[in-house]
Amino acid sequence: MSLNASVGISGEDRLKCSFTMPARAINLNKHGAAAQISRDLVVGSVILVRNKRGVQVSARIVAQLTANHKAFTYGIEFVEQDDKASNFWGISFPSNG
Repeated sequence: MSLNASVGISGEDRLKCSFTMPARAINLNKHGAAAQISRDLVVGSVILVRNKRGVQVSARIVAQLTANHKAFTYGIEFVEQDDKASNFWGISFPSNG
């Protein structure tokens, strides 16, 4: 879904430096999103994503989609598929059926 959301992301970057910073989530879906952030992250690592309502969920970096001198875009998927994750974006997604 081509909706965007401002989020906060916390974790460790490729150099094992801890960070907490704002990011942009794009192409939201019920299992995750694409996250644009100005940190070089490791595919397979787990980050914490916080929405504007203060809800925080764990997400795994599943792919690096793009990279340039200012930002990286990663595919992220929620680690837990519970109520907190399924309601994370605060929107209802159409069912697959």
